[in-house]
Amino acid sequence: MFARRTNWNLVHNRLSETHDKARAAGRRILDLSASNPTTVGLAYNEGAILAAFQNKNSLLYEPVAQGLLSARRAVAAYYREHDGLAVSPERVVLTTSTSEAYSFIFRLLCDPGDEVLVPAPSYPLFDFLADLQDVKLVPYPLLYDDGWQVDLHGVQQALTPRTRAVLVVHPNNPTGSFIKPAELDALNKVCAPQDIAIVADEVFLDFALDGSSRQSFAANQSALTFTLSGLSKISGLPQMKVAWTVVTGPEQVVSNAMARLEVIADTYLSMSTPVQLAVPVLLEQRHSIQRQLMGRVRKNLHELDRQLSSQEKCARLELEGGWYALLRVPATRSDEDLAIELLERESVLVHPGHFYDFPQDGYLVLSLITQPEEFGEGLGRIWKTIP
Repeated sequence: MFARRTNWNLVHNRLSETHDKARAAGRRILDLSASNPTTVGLAYNEGAILAAFQNKNSLLYEPVAQGLLSARRAVAAYYREHDGLAVSPERVVLTTSTSEAYSFIFRLLCDPGDEVLVPAPSYPLFDFLADLQDVKLVPYPLLYDDGWQVDLHGVQQALTPRTRAVLVVHPNNPTGSFIKPAELDALNKVCAPQDIAIVADEVFLDFALDGSSRQSFAANQSALTFTLSGLSKISGLPQMKVAWTVVTGPEQVVSNAMARLEVIADTYLSMSTPVQLAVPVLLEQRHSIQRQLMGRVRKNLHELDRQLSSQEKCARLELEGGWYALLRVPATRSDEDLAIELLERESVLVHPGHFYDFPQDGYLVLSLITQPEEFGEGLGRIWKTIP
């Protein structure tokens, strides 16, 4: 009855089952995996956000495939303010989420069975997005040596005649590593001559630990490039369901891509008018939210380093940005077994590295946006399980 593309194993993994049981028993869980910014004690400007939806034009239906021009201009202004980048609103396509943007791009670029290269380790959502679009994901390695680097030889080795795009996450989730300018140059030299697109996920772009502005892939002109971002992380507003894609590259191929994307977007018209009208205000909220989030990230990272200074068996890996830290632990058992033991014995929830396709055991992924008191207490309990 059902399509093979949805033939997933829908049974909860052991960690999820353990978490469900703990919550059902009413236990207090210290969540060191928190990813939802709306539930970690941030102060939102409720008045400004709610007032942004009191717009009488919300009663007028004006279908625009790429999204309302006012919203696309606000996105262009974001890039101009971020690093002085001139983005044309005519090269912006609004979607309800980056997941929907991936769907549009995979449909644009790939026939069933075509391939997209993705970094490993990285976020596990890509597997489901690819399955739904009948696209095959092919991993390429990120290597760690006092910092993360793209294995450019691994990218070359992963290419086949069916490769349609190389996906980069800038900065990566969960490694927190940005793509370096030399790596971008190398990717352009690989992709442009072979008509392979670059898809850049930049949802954490604004969250560099050193506070410096990293250049967006929306500046890339050498190869056809799709740069994805949205309000979920930038403004800490995942519930507003606003994301976008900026399309850049050689003019002729960009024009062709935009014409096809417009048809795809027009087929769905998924964006609601009220939220599109509110985009300028919602983007403006990023300044306050990002200050709070980066303060939280730095405070928790400092606490992690302070507690690690008295540990001999654990260490954290270098990171440049994002909301997560990678904890290197002794690989005396599987990461999942360790995470389950932490949850059962200490009521601490962390993510095991294998959720993110780490090639071996010995990694835990910790959220740095957890409330500091909870974060510090949770760390103390982790060391009890890793004596």
